[in-house]
Amino acid sequence: MTSTSTQGQLTLPGQAAAPDGPVDLTPMFLMHHAFRRDLGNFAGAVRGTPVADRATWQALDQRWQRFATILHHHHSGEDRFIWPELVAAVEKGGSPEDLATLEAMEAEHGEIDPMLEACARGFATLAERADEAAHAALVADLTRTRERLGAHLGHEERDALALVQRFLTPADWARIDKQVGAGYPAKLIPFTLAWVMHDLPAEGRTAAAAFLGRPAHTLWSLAFRRPFERKERAAFRYATAG
Repeated sequence: MTSTSTQGQLTLPGQAAAPDGPVDLTPMFLMHHAFRRDLGNFAGAVRGTPVADRATWQALDQRWQRFATILHHHHSGEDRFIWPELVAAVEKGGSPEDLATLEAMEAEHGEIDPMLEACARGFATLAERADEAAHAALVADLTRTRERLGAHLGHEERDALALVQRFLTPADWARIDKQVGAGYPAKLIPFTLAWVMHDLPAEGRTAAAAFLGRPAHTLWSLAFRRPFERKERAAFRYATAG
């Protein structure tokens, strides 16, 4: 078990929980906020974008690929580094219920992957041609994906991250976070930085700036923010509130 010392945790819109404890979970909550934001934006864009608007569907297709790539790296990092370390700790000092929570995390990732692939096929089809049947299927696929991924994020926040606070130390978390971060391709870093910072409320932006540090925050502000926002406007130009 870790120390019982605690620190305030970041809470962002849509977040299900912010388990108290010694580990600063800011990076996890920032990623979850961006996933939820994107799913809402995609849902609104899929409903609102004219089926015949090739340019916008092509922008949405490219944007979905970026979203899915980041989510893949995020889940892969959890499955490779976070959950195995927690499983080892829980097996020594936890309960069967704790172990079941961690087993569910990886299983839920496996359920979500085919949903992401179905959405990718829909976006790719509509980027090529106007297809009402493909559009209707994408609306349904994206609705299911949003619901399932949203439920997974909530489960993780309420239960799995509570285990992080019980069984890992800040030093453990820093080491794991470094391992996870090393798996991100360098070419994806500018997009990911702008993606994380986009549409954060004030408290989230302050927390992100503190976590990222001045050099990264300056790069976002001066180099990455405006190009990212231009592409967001192009992809989500028809998005309705989702």
